[in-house]
Amino acid sequence: MCGAVPLYISTGLIIEEGFPLSDLESILESMKNAAKKAGVIVVTGDTKVVPKGTCDKLFINTSGIGLIPDGVNVSSDRARPGDKIILSGSIADHGMTILTQREGLSFKSSVKSDTASLNLMVKKMLSVTQDIHVLRDPTRGGVGTALNEIAKSSKVGMVIHEETIFVRDEVSGICELLGFDPLYVANEGKLLAIVSSDHVEDILAVVKEDVLGRDASVIGEVVDENPGMLVMKTRIGGTRVVDMLTGEQLPRIC
Repeated sequence: MCGAVPLYISTGLIIEEGFPLSDLESILESMKNAAKKAGVIVVTGDTKVVPKGTCDKLFINTSGIGLIPDGVNVSSDRARPGDKIILSGSIADHGMTILTQREGLSFKSSVKSDTASLNLMVKKMLSVTQDIHVLRDPTRGGVGTALNEIAKSSKVGMVIHEETIFVRDEVSGICELLGFDPLYVANEGKLLAIVSSDHVEDILAVVKEDVLGRDASVIGEVVDENPGMLVMKTRIGGTRVVDMLTGEQLPRIC
């Protein structure tokens, strides 16, 4: 989300004694495939086995390095009045998937994590123009918290429109049943982009061409009014202040 081209990654494993080798092999194979798809090389790492009961099965720690191309300046303090806000797809898929799996909840409609590498999508966006002001992955705290943080960093107001924010029916139903607001639920394979109105249509077009961005849309705009505040226009024509999330809606995911 800095606009960098990722190059290398390290991987550290903390494994609980007795963890099934078949599960470890499956996880490592998945990691290999994900790295290959993203064009990233795993170059180093470490493994520690700890006594049974001293960790929760398996901890994986990664750290990566990449290069930001010349001319790219993406930062959370660069949003400007008149900019448009792009969301690359549906929200809350990942958080609800993790919650239902952890708690052993089952529903008629299954939900699936949106975990994905977005570096190739960002590369396509930057091929349209390097004048992308802000990029953010709305992970912990969801879209609501991410936009609040950007509004405060840039000292601008933001207005989003509820009808343009895509929540899958099955995810919306689970959130409603369990009392969660999708705006604050974690995502792992979505991005927010804040771009000038001059380039928004071209950038949105390349995002929608990507398999991970088919449901992308412009969900709002940056304004002069109410610096540091995020406001949502609701489906019924009202206005709601979307505050920064306090505490955690869900147990820590990552």
